[in-house]
Amino acid sequence: MADLITSSANPVVKRMRLLAERRHRRREGAFVVQGIQPVWQAVEAGADIETLIVAPGLLGRSSAARGIAGMVAAQEAVGVRVARLTGELFARVSARDGPSGLAAIVRGRIPGLASLPVTPESVFVALHEIGNPGNLGTIIRTADAAGGSGVVLIGAAADPFDPAAVKASMGALFAVPVARAADPAEFLAWAAGLTVITTSAKARTSFWEAGYARPLALLLGAEGAGLPDDVLAGGDLQVRIPMTGTAESRNLSVAAGLLFY
Repeated sequence: MADLITSSANPVVKRMRLLAERRHRRREGAFVVQGIQPVWQAVEAGADIETLIVAPGLLGRSSAARGIAGMVAAQEAVGVRVARLTGELFARVSARDGPSGLAAIVRGRIPGLASLPVTPESVFVALHEIGNPGNLGTIIRTADAAGGSGVVLIGAAADPFDPAAVKASMGALFAVPVARAADPAEFLAWAAGLTVITTSAKARTSFWEAGYARPLALLLGAEGAGLPDDVLAGGDLQVRIPMTGTAESRNLSVAAGLLFY
């Protein structure tokens, strides 16, 4: 086994730090995944893994650690680069508290809408200019859990490859297709054959009472701002999620979960 990397000047370590910034992720077409479950899901999904990053000292000697070591060895045998770091260095470059000792640099870019297959039973969620990457990652995870067909990002939306989004998705990023539309007009043109349900606090129809004819796209706006009037007008039906109490809004990922189910 190769010597453990101890220097923060190592190219792999420097690349991990570089990819923490969105502009570099866009330029390089790569991002970092951290944690045993997300990395394992990336491998099982056949993601384009540039480098597996392992800290053997953090993995320990449990049966789970042996399984990870076997997976890493299998990937190395088919040509995937493996970088082994000391536990101390891995902890310094990790974006997580109590790092697990496993990460990966994965190649990936967000494709256009043509990449999303539509079937008669499809259910998509479309997100207009949402800014919180943690919410985005949770919505991707919820889409996976609820059997969603894909997530569409409209306009200047959060980056699904942001560390917070990758962490919140818990590996679902590798199971749920994510695509981008430049603006609402592009999305609505693509969704012409779908039922588009828009969400508004002012809608007359409760989401409990609405009909959800498939194929379907659930269209949500950013917390606070919601959907602009012209985007609302482009949908087939507006629904609201009733609220009581003093809160002015609910978490976007919670709203998406309610609508999905």
